[in-house]
Amino acid sequence: MVDLLELLWIPFLMCLVLTGIHAYLGVHVLAREVVFVDIALAQIAALGATAAFLVGYDMDTWESYAIALFATLVGALVLSLTRTRRRNVSQEAVIGVVYAVSSAGAVLLADRAAHGIEHIRAMLVGSLLAVRGSEVLKVAVLYALIGALHWVCRKPFFLISTDPDAAYAQGWRVRLWDFVFYASFGVVVTSSVRLAGVLLVFAYLVVPATAAAALARSARGRLLVGWALGALVSVGGLAASWTWDLPTGATVVVTFGVAVGGVGLALAVRAGARATRERGVEALRGVAIGLCALVGLAGLLLVLVPRMDHWWLDWLEASVPAAQTLFLSTDERDTRRDAVEDVQRSIAELERVRAMQRDAQWGTRPVTGEMQERMRQYLAGRAEILAGDRLVLRTLQTRARARQRWWLGVPLVLLGAGGALFLARRLVTSGGRCRNPSRSSARAARP
Repeated sequence: MVDLLELLWIPFLMCLVLTGIHAYLGVHVLAREVVFVDIALAQIAALGATAAFLVGYDMDTWESYAIALFATLVGALVLSLTRTRRRNVSQEAVIGVVYAVSSAGAVLLADRAAHGIEHIRAMLVGSLLAVRGSEVLKVAVLYALIGALHWVCRKPFFLISTDPDAAYAQGWRVRLWDFVFYASFGVVVTSSVRLAGVLLVFAYLVVPATAAAALARSARGRLLVGWALGALVSVGGLAASWTWDLPTGATVVVTFGVAVGGVGLALAVRAGARATRERGVEALRGVAIGLCALVGLAGLLLVLVPRMDHWWLDWLEASVPAAQTLFLSTDERDTRRDAVEDVQRSIAELERVRAMQRDAQWGTRPVTGEMQERMRQYLAGRAEILAGDRLVLRTLQTRARARQRWWLGVPLVLLGAGGALFLARRLVTSGGRCRNPSRSSARAARP
């Protein structure tokens, strides 16, 4: 735990800084209905940084930052000029064209540069773990200045974002204010992309604001929800990256997706509960039909493609260990038990040696070059052994699936299809009953 806090507290502070400014800008982006403006400007910044990289400037130099910022300001000017009161072409289409052209340009420039692929990868996912405390401080000060600018100009910014027609009617110079907005936006994006990458910057901009829009109505409420969600996801993403040794930026982005899925599920459950209170159990009939259809589909896939990854069956076998060997013979069960023990032993050894490698990488434990080479060779050999044991387990699982397709898949198909048809028939019948009384009363009311 101590090592975790020592290594991740600076990246966590950087995530908080990103959350503070991007969640606020995301509120504007959603109100303007230009969701992809962030990733377009981020890609323009990446194009500028790639051009600087081609002429010999590294990403962490001020020359690279200046070229990327200049390219982003040009993009901001284009976006501000393409917004007109009467638009024959949606601004989102213009943003898509800008993104596609800048992406293609970055690929073409990277193709001419040595190690261009590595540069593109760094621009996409960033290097959040390598952020230093001084960089966090510089970015925090810069974003505070941008925040102060937006506070001073909050009236025209919010009015143009939420009601552009009223802004035109009041005589605001919309294009000029749009350029100021997008220019400040570009400064933020250019600074963020260098540290966190294009994907993570886009996630911090859009995801908290999207979830906040579903949970709150006022701008203040959306900001508070967005900041809270961004902070929680940052903690969860960094912890998951450390625990499972995953790329930090990509892990945080996926964690954002999981968080949005959780918010959507909670809202769906709340809507279902409200409908149940209003209409009773009949409100859940459609959900029940859908669940029956899923059961039938799961069984059908098991029958037709037994070798595919059936996640529900894997979860069932993990929850009920006896189900893992239910469809195996006695000899196959013994073989599986030995393979599982070998896999557990190999995983424990791999984790022990990888922990030693991480300590050596971060300087917490000095290790000689010869020792590092030994650890590398040991990891390679142990990984091959682990792959062989897992191949044995997959082979046994394939045999079990071949038997489960008939004993488990066929009953699920019959159960799911039968349940869905029964509930659908009841739904049609109840609908007809609801319509008949009104028809009868209509006939009775006729003279």
